[in-house]
Amino acid sequence: MVSPQLAWDPGSLTESPNPATAEIDRLSTWELVKRINAEDRRVPEAVAAQAEPIAQAIDAIAQRMRHGGRLIYIGAGTSGRLGVLDAAECPPTFGTSPAQVVALIAGGEKALTQAVEGAEDDAEAAARALEGLHLQAQDSVVGIAASGRTPYVLGGIQAARSIGALTIGLACNHPSPLTEQVDIAIAPLVGPEVILGSTRMKAGTAQKLVLNTISTGVMIRLGKTYGNLMVDLQASNAKLKQRAERIVALACDLDPTTAAQLLQACDGEVKTAILVALLGCSAQEARQHLQQAQGNIRQVLDSVLAQRR
Repeated sequence: MVSPQLAWDPGSLTESPNPATAEIDRLSTWELVKRINAEDRRVPEAVAAQAEPIAQAIDAIAQRMRHGGRLIYIGAGTSGRLGVLDAAECPPTFGTSPAQVVALIAGGEKALTQAVEGAEDDAEAAARALEGLHLQAQDSVVGIAASGRTPYVLGGIQAARSIGALTIGLACNHPSPLTEQVDIAIAPLVGPEVILGSTRMKAGTAQKLVLNTISTGVMIRLGKTYGNLMVDLQASNAKLKQRAERIVALACDLDPTTAAQLLQACDGEVKTAILVALLGCSAQEARQHLQQAQGNIRQVLDSVLAQRR
């Protein structure tokens, strides 16, 4: 059993011992699983408590991306890998350019699959990496650090602040150096981990939920969905091609064969196909409407249908 007198940083929830799992090694496997699950159930509540700053972050990022800004994640270890994962999933899901949502991880690509000792302690490395990306004031930088103290992340945030980029901090401690230095602080307080300091667990789950919400919310605000349909997906494989056909069928109330034929006639462009079906226009006219509305299909439909009334 861990002694309650063990020294730790009293300001760090993520590094505190968890009394609920102090003797977890004595439990049966079934009891062990139930105890971990009980701790995991705290995560959604902690994330829900951060709805306001998450919403603020979504609106602020979307506003900047409408004017050419990028969304850039910086993190180390598990936090960095979660940022990389979120960035990598945006192009196939929402049709973004790989340059629009970018992730930097301490230690570089090698750190995706193995620990790079000392990389997170290099406060200058993130600043150099951001300089390599030619960071601009219209960009948004999200620092991800469970402890809120990672030097790599703090160095990146300081560099971003120095040129006027939007800064957002995602940490599971508050107050922390990270949350005190950013424009918008998001701090889901999930409490001590099942295993002391193993922030790939509750903290990592909370970070994943927040990043899912931020990137999805931003893409919705940018018109990358129609209702809950991902109308900007890239049909780069058989599964995604079938999904694109299903999206067109659902959006336009068409049978699968007709939807597939329409999509093919529109060069696989989901938004174009939907507008052709719903507005009765040509593919070229649909593309022109989308260009004028910055790709927002809902805006096109509302505008054109209002003119026809």
